[in-house]
Amino acid sequence: MTKAEKVQFVIDTLEELYPETPIPLDHKDPYTLLIAVLMSAQSTDARVNTITPLLFEKADNPYDMVKLTVDEIREIIKPVGLSPMKSKGIHGLSKILIEKHNGEVPVDMDALEELPAVGHKTASVVMAQAFDIPAFPVDTHIHRLMYRWNLSNGKSVAQTEKDAKRLFPKELWNKLHLQIIYYGREYSPARGWRLENDIITKTVGRKSVIDDYNKKKA
Repeated sequence: MTKAEKVQFVIDTLEELYPETPIPLDHKDPYTLLIAVLMSAQSTDARVNTITPLLFEKADNPYDMVKLTVDEIREIIKPVGLSPMKSKGIHGLSKILIEKHNGEVPVDMDALEELPAVGHKTASVVMAQAFDIPAFPVDTHIHRLMYRWNLSNGKSVAQTEKDAKRLFPKELWNKLHLQIIYYGREYSPARGWRLENDIITKTVGRKSVIDDYNKKKA
């Protein structure tokens, strides 16, 4: 299989398995998505979805959010982890949105990355999922799978993103990054992984990864 054929196999398989790609984090607009994505760092989407309704009941826009203290925000979001950093970020970015962006989430990668507690991945998710602008946010699943599928060298998340953008057609990026996440969770997890269930890795995977798996099983 050529690299192009492998890429096409990945695209076709994911499209077959996940024709629909609902956004995993519950939200109603760009602001609530931004807050949910920020909260999801080193947490699970499921846990975030249980906490965001409690926060958004008190404040679902930057104007109401800045009326809460950092400590009040922290108290609500504690179960998602990293709450000191996240609560400061939520309060701080809400203030900046009011002061610099008329209370709106900017449709601009650089402006998003300037917000406190908003990294490149969070900004990419907001661009893709809130504004439908092509981006390829790389999370742990995508980083792991791009390496397993021999489509990236796994050296860094930045390199993985660069490789994904080079290999996959731009018009597929927004859907594809979600499809890969769903696939990673279901068929190619970090722990408890079974190669026999993982059709993509079995077909196009990195030889050393497959050999290593078989050695451990033997």
